[in-house]
Amino acid sequence: MRDIGVGLIGTGFMGKAHALAFRAARAVLGDVPTARLEILCDTPAERAEQMAAQFGFARATDDWRALVSDPAVEIVSITTPNRMHCEMALAAIEAGKHVYCEKPMGLTLDEARSMAEAAGRAGVKTMVGYNYIKNPAFEHARELIARDAIGTPVHFRGFVDEDYQADPELAWTWRARIDEAGLGALGDLGCHLVSMAYGLMGPVESLIADMQTIHETRPIPDGSGRGTVENEDVASALVRFANGAQGVLSTSRSAWGRKNRLGFEVHGTKGMIAFEQERMNELQLYQNEGPVAEQGFRTILTGPAHGAYAAFCPAPGHQLGFNELKVLEAGAFLREIAGGEKVGPDFADALEFEKVIHAIAASAREGRRVTVQG
Repeated sequence: MRDIGVGLIGTGFMGKAHALAFRAARAVLGDVPTARLEILCDTPAERAEQMAAQFGFARATDDWRALVSDPAVEIVSITTPNRMHCEMALAAIEAGKHVYCEKPMGLTLDEARSMAEAAGRAGVKTMVGYNYIKNPAFEHARELIARDAIGTPVHFRGFVDEDYQADPELAWTWRARIDEAGLGALGDLGCHLVSMAYGLMGPVESLIADMQTIHETRPIPDGSGRGTVENEDVASALVRFANGAQGVLSTSRSAWGRKNRLGFEVHGTKGMIAFEQERMNELQLYQNEGPVAEQGFRTILTGPAHGAYAAFCPAPGHQLGFNELKVLEAGAFLREIAGGEKVGPDFADALEFEKVIHAIAASAREGRRVTVQG
């Protein structure tokens, strides 16, 4: 297989995750092209040089446009703050590059739609960072539903809680601004929950929702006062899926003690499935069969019998982590670019997720049930 040149914009948490994923993908999966780490971009230039050396990139720049236009770069990987995603992605698409972008795609639904439409016209490949749905445990949950292990799914209960904004004295940052972050908890966290609900239950047809900003101001870092928090800390929605099932989606970035509590329950006519990301190598299954006195939840511990887990480890119970899911995501993208099947979610898929979070925000503002845009 030929190598594929990668340009990475951003060196924070997700930038490092992308770099690790591209470096490991071929070693782990085998049947994907080698990612040739060409250029890393960050500011100032000194940081770009330092992180390029650390991550293993051949060159560094503080000019993202130079990265996008470089002929050695085939994939542009975008891990910047949210407000930059749309401009960078559109420029990359115009330059004929494939784009791997973190979520949310844009600050607004119009931005996300413009990105999906541009990618469709150009015929380039895209991937959006929803790595939680690459978890072998999640894939097994989908398989259980497909083979009728819990009967017909009738209700979805999902939650995603973290406490990174629970402290009212935490400094005011770009995440509190609509023009920098867009939506708050929904854009950071809720879209991940929607991706899971979509994968297990199908599209959301309509919903009614509410939102709350718990900490309305935060201290400005330079000590000049307090800045206004313009987006939501908490959002909740009652949803109706296109298949007739119903559900609840709950999102909070101010839930003390919760670090990455992304989870769901799928209730079926013959049983249920439960999962929590903080215990990401376990799936709970209840089936209404056998003697009543012996019924109960069964813990399925992921192992090499569960799809891509085997590529990392031949032994069950040794567990995968967040960065392993990024390896699966990057590997799927490399494989698709080399001519393999689409795995996604691409920009068109991710647009559907963002339609839901923006519908939640619209319902909360307007106080009515909202139909999710087709």
